[in-house]
Amino acid sequence: MSTPITPLADRVVAVREEAKTQTASGLYLPDTAKEKPVLAEVKAIGPEVKSLKVGDRIVYKEYSTTELKVDGVEYLIVKEDDVLATVN
Repeated sequence: MSTPITPLADRVVAVREEAKTQTASGLYLPDTAKEKPVLAEVKAIGPEVKSLKVGDRIVYKEYSTTELKVDGVEYLIVKEDDVLATVN
């Protein structure tokens, strides 16, 4: 999937993973009980990004992102310094 957003410098464009709607025991969660996930998949990287690549799943600082909705898809723009880890 190509993105309509091209990140600059050390920025990463990612798409947040969906929040779980069901617990491990099978209970369904109402919208008010769902946590915003801090996992996302990298869709594009800026030219100065050194340690990430497109397709990586990342953990990021929740309050340091810029959210942008384009063509019905919610994108996150995150600085590489605000990415805490990658998930295998």
